[in-house]
Amino acid sequence: MTDLNNPIFQDKDKAREHLEALRWPNGAICPHCGNADPAKIRALQGKSHRPGLYQCAACREQFTVTVGTVFERSKIPLNKWLLATHLMAASKKGISAHQLHRMLGVTYKTAWFMAHRIREAMKDDSSDGPMGGEGKTVEADETYFGTKEGPAPTMTTSGRPFLKSGKATHKRAVVALVERGGSVRMFHVDKANRDSVRDILVRNVSRDTTLYTDESRLYTITGREYREHHTVKHSAGEYVRGVVHTNTIENVFSVFKRGMKGVYQHCSEKHLHRYLAEFGFRYNNRVGLKVSDWERSDRILKRIEGKRLTYRRTDEAAHA
Repeated sequence: MTDLNNPIFQDKDKAREHLEALRWPNGAICPHCGNADPAKIRALQGKSHRPGLYQCAACREQFTVTVGTVFERSKIPLNKWLLATHLMAASKKGISAHQLHRMLGVTYKTAWFMAHRIREAMKDDSSDGPMGGEGKTVEADETYFGTKEGPAPTMTTSGRPFLKSGKATHKRAVVALVERGGSVRMFHVDKANRDSVRDILVRNVSRDTTLYTDESRLYTITGREYREHHTVKHSAGEYVRGVVHTNTIENVFSVFKRGMKGVYQHCSEKHLHRYLAEFGFRYNNRVGLKVSDWERSDRILKRIEGKRLTYRRTDEAAHA
């Protein structure tokens, strides 16, 4: 339960001190030149300087804890940023911009942009290494969600347009990989076909892994490249055969879709990758892995560096 009376949510100086402790546990670091020598960094004090302002003697530049982060150049008090971050971290299915706007006392437009900045911080930059490995299992599956923005309909595995109730429906394709007991990676693809799915698999999953999928022909050939490949036949009513199933990834999709339909309701295709990053982050830092709401929030704050997101970038994407 979020304690709205916590000082870091009420006082911008307490919020700044909390963020400094997370980002600079061993003292301030200059974001301009990387200088971390405390003898060459001093806090500027006095009425002519705002609290939290530092100057680096190495490059002569001034900076605060928000420089070089998603919070940079924001006029929104830092305590409101920290509260918004905590609310998004603690809400399993997300929290809408309208709800943030009401709780933070900011405009809807501001709350919408804040949420996108925080999603930018949630992006996983440490996912370069492969998932799985010897003795480990990865489930792979694809799902279709929302209306595709473009003239080309999403294609099925047989190469035909994705159909629903006998009518061609434009659907956005999402491919996901989840390691049992570990993390998930989700990707928005233009078309979920054999080539795009294989590219995602070989870039993200070790060949020593045991792969579990449904009977989709997307995985038939690529599955041979892995240590083992087992399938369940959903079309025949088979969902579990011993340890063979795709229930883990189906649960990930379930939470994602309930959040997108029940909380966000609408999402531009240009922003879908950010929502996938949000749901993926919460899954990878879930209670099942002994991560509390507070720890999850702090992990987001530790990722804010080097992820500057301007309103122009989000606004142009929304209207592209």
